[in-house]
Amino acid sequence: MSPLLASPRQRAATRRSASPRTAGYSVDVVLLTVLDGQLAAALVRAEGRPGERLRERWTLPWEPGAADEALADAAERVSRDVMGVGPHYLEQVGAFGDGKRHPGTAPLSVAFVALVPAGAVMPADTGGDFFPVNDLPALAPRQRAMIDAAVAHVQQRVGHAPVAFRLLPTTFTLSELQELYELLLDRRLHKASFRRSLQAARIVEPTDEWRSEGRGRPAQLFRYAPRRRRSAPRGIRFE
Repeated sequence: MSPLLASPRQRAATRRSASPRTAGYSVDVVLLTVLDGQLAAALVRAEGRPGERLRERWTLPWEPGAADEALADAAERVSRDVMGVGPHYLEQVGAFGDGKRHPGTAPLSVAFVALVPAGAVMPADTGGDFFPVNDLPALAPRQRAMIDAAVAHVQQRVGHAPVAFRLLPTTFTLSELQELYELLLDRRLHKASFRRSLQAARIVEPTDEWRSEGRGRPAQLFRYAPRRRRSAPRGIRFE
């Protein structure tokens, strides 16, 4: 089959089984989204050698590192192979080399976290699915540790960068935004205080669209639109 006609999953499998350019480490990506009010991670079907009995049926998306490719470039490509498009947010979480088992043979793994807007659909030919991080299938211990670290990393970044907006569609209600912050912060927020903090941060603006939410009045839709300022936009600060 021509490489141009192969699915992303087939191309990734070919790169895993090939390459004299491997650099002795793997690049693993924790793709997080919001699914039914919970954080969820993308997993793909494990692929072993013919006749090999796999311990786990699912893995994080990963590939062997290549000596001639930057880590972030490899992580973005792995994300694109899974979702069909590049991630809205991508950041390195850390290196994992404590001897825990991994689907590959590399003694070291470099993990990245990528954020996917709620409602994004994984292409069917990827062979993967999203699983709530609190109810994951069995995974290789090193990759399970990566998911825990990625979730903690995103939660720690909430007050310092606008990461929450990378988990939302382009437009959203303020109630949806508050629910997402409550999910990431793992605590309830007072509605009036949240909206005052949101107004002070100056990072959202209203649109002309409205959406019906239950029996009450339709709710106005907003979008992420930080005011231009000398410093980079930060997240929402809560007392």
